[in-house]
Amino acid sequence: MSLYVESGGVGRDLVLLHGWAMHSGIWRDVRERLAQHFRLHLVDLPGHGFSSPHGTGPGQGMLEHTIQSIAKILPEDCILCGWSLGGQIAIELAKREQARVKKLALISTTPCFAKRDDWQWGMEAGTLQLFAVNLKRDYKGTLNRFLTLQISGGDDTTAVLARLRKSLFERGKPDEVALEVGLRHLLLSDMRGAIKSIAQPVLLIHGEKDVITHPGAAKWMNEHLPRSELIILNGCGHAPFLSYPDQFVEHMLRLKGSVTR
Repeated sequence: MSLYVESGGVGRDLVLLHGWAMHSGIWRDVRERLAQHFRLHLVDLPGHGFSSPHGTGPGQGMLEHTIQSIAKILPEDCILCGWSLGGQIAIELAKREQARVKKLALISTTPCFAKRDDWQWGMEAGTLQLFAVNLKRDYKGTLNRFLTLQISGGDDTTAVLARLRKSLFERGKPDEVALEVGLRHLLLSDMRGAIKSIAQPVLLIHGEKDVITHPGAAKWMNEHLPRSELIILNGCGHAPFLSYPDQFVEHMLRLKGSVTR
């Protein structure tokens, strides 16, 4: 398994992790401006973009392998930024690699994707299960429906959806097994306990109108992370760096200094 990482820029090391079914090219709207302040490391998750898939079959072990693979390339004294599923991976890495991950940025992230009896800020489990079923029946159509869901509720839906669709297959088709494992993780994961282990400063950036990861989840994390700051972007859906790139970069620059609650 070969993990594709593209590095460039000057300053503090900043590692960027994309979300489900995407690749690191999704950061293009903010990349050049961030690279003026940070040394960027843009990672394609296994089975996405230019990273090869795992050689093993589907299973929870694949996700663990993903986490271990990224841990190997983390620079010393870095800032780790994850979007959506990438944010959950970032949480786990920040918990395990506290000596290297000094600060954390969680973009449109939730500790628990699926709704539960004691968690109202998740998607209906049936919706995630339907995505998994439809992925086998209509791979391309299912991914396009997922893109539409990402921009639902936002103010600039047409332009953002066009950029998402342009990015989706420009590095080839995401590996179907990797997508299946990612969906299974989203359905089963509950990282609320892991949140309590995060001691680093955390910047939370979330869209007010996000229908994939409810802003209530970000507010919950802000309450349970002792060194966190929450930015809610009005009129924004699931991809703040596409909807409001200028504001996104401005807030990310906070990581150059201290992030406190």
